[in-house]
Amino acid sequence: MALKATIYKARLQIADLDRHYYGDHVLTLARHPSETDERMMLRVVAFARHAHEDLAFGRGVSTDNEPDLWVRSLTDEIELWIQLGQPDEREIRRACGRARQVVLYTYSGQGAGIWWEQLGSKLANLGNLSVYDISPETMAALVQLVQRGMEFNITIQDGAIWLASAEAALEVGVEVRQEADTRR
Repeated sequence: MALKATIYKARLQIADLDRHYYGDHVLTLARHPSETDERMMLRVVAFARHAHEDLAFGRGVSTDNEPDLWVRSLTDEIELWIQLGQPDEREIRRACGRARQVVLYTYSGQGAGIWWEQLGSKLANLGNLSVYDISPETMAALVQLVQRGMEFNITIQDGAIWLASAEAALEVGVEVRQEADTRR
């Protein structure tokens, strides 16, 4: 018998002062049995950081050739491809060829550092790729906020992300490893 996904709900009130985006979103998160709380919460943070009326979740961790989040145009072109984790070089290059902008979030501490040491120089020439790392301390704090029903007020200003719930408030530390060339 296959294990079923656990359903979580998250209500986000987003004030992104950097992009002048203000919106409320109600997310239904299907957490696959193989997905960790860390990864699920990073999906929430990535959604908030790139919030857009057309931003949607992919079909999940068991689906190849599809991002964790994406924005597709009316003509079905991929405007934004957001991936979590440490994909291999071939997968990243394929995403950069398919999408106008690719954003990658790593989050596993020392393992992410080693991954970046091995691939960083090989990915430097991809002008539409941004790579960000979330510290293990931030990930641990995010996991403490996991509930089946969550409500967050999220403020983004000068690149800093502040996430507040009824239980706690924290700054989500984001380390920039590579930024896309926005002049493209």
